[in-house]
Amino acid sequence: MRCLFAAVGVALLSALAGSAADKGTTVEWASMKSTTPADWKEETPSSKLRQGQFKLPKAEGDKDDAEVAIFFSPGGGGIDANLKRQIAAFQPAEGKEKVGEKQEKIKVGGNDAVYQEVTGTFLKKPFPMAEKGTPMPGYKQIYVIFETKDGAVASLWLRGPEKTVEKHKKAFDEWVKGFK
Repeated sequence: MRCLFAAVGVALLSALAGSAADKGTTVEWASMKSTTPADWKEETPSSKLRQGQFKLPKAEGDKDDAEVAIFFSPGGGGIDANLKRQIAAFQPAEGKEKVGEKQEKIKVGGNDAVYQEVTGTFLKKPFPMAEKGTPMPGYKQIYVIFETKDGAVASLWLRGPEKTVEKHKKAFDEWVKGFK
């Protein structure tokens, strides 16, 4: 009987340890917090401008993973300039005259934010102000931006091959809505 209780206890502890390991990373952004999905892999930010960075596993058939980048800056150029900058990072997809783009207003915590989706050929640059970039056809980016009450600009994006971004879109949206 003791062996049975010991086995049940070990199994219970293993299950609890497994569920703790299955949790994502708690991210603090613009004085709010939200926990990422468990399959997002936290990375060292590739730039000093990034507050955080995650790699999201690629969808079947895609050759690249997607990436989430988190930004928070006391300045940042305002919402409209940033939205235009996101569109400028793309070229129209083959056979299209312009980059695909749509926007909607959302709430992030108590903040009024803009949710922008951009599709086309992403120009992957070694650094943001580089003149040349590597064309990455079939890419999509979801960009969220708002200004805090004290005028700081908070933004983040999910970017990668369209199929991979679509695979993670629902979880990304829930994560963004989870910031409190």
